[in-house]
Amino acid sequence: MQAQTLSGGFADPAIQSTHAFRSVMEAMARPGTIQNINGAEPPSPLSAAAGSVLLTLCDTETPIYLAGAADCEAVRTWLAFHTGAPLTGPAHCMFAIGSWSALAPLSAYPIGTPEYPDRSATLIVECPELSPSGATLTGPGIKDSAALSLPELRAFQSNRALFPLGLDFVFTCENGLAALPRSTEVS
Repeated sequence: MQAQTLSGGFADPAIQSTHAFRSVMEAMARPGTIQNINGAEPPSPLSAAAGSVLLTLCDTETPIYLAGAADCEAVRTWLAFHTGAPLTGPAHCMFAIGSWSALAPLSAYPIGTPEYPDRSATLIVECPELSPSGATLTGPGIKDSAALSLPELRAFQSNRALFPLGLDFVFTCENGLAALPRSTEVS
């Protein structure tokens, strides 16, 4: 087994996963805010933020879809060792990770059902930059409005129209993360 597979997890799992979970929940509760998250050192091409999210939210019962460059041997073995999460295709995943273009089309992911809207996917989008500028966000958890650099607008507007069904998004870049729940309006 390669050393890279064994390394890169949380050095202090109880404390670091708690902090990471808090960062993810803060980002979901306050769409558009950029949270700092660290602790994981995943293999390339994953960012530290994406690795921390995966270590915190995924386990043996959490199917993950690796899209594009994220679908490589180093990431597969790292996830298998640190989370035990099964890898699957987009139609059966709970989490998907990759660049915006690699994750397309969004119609490939589960959006939940009227009886179980929570049975939808969360897409972890690796971004080249993450800044509080660009698209305007309004909705639950946002006092007046917020801004976030999104890869496009139309896809998120269409996703919002599906509410209470739809996808949730976590955007990661280096040690930063922001979230866009399906309840957020984007303009």
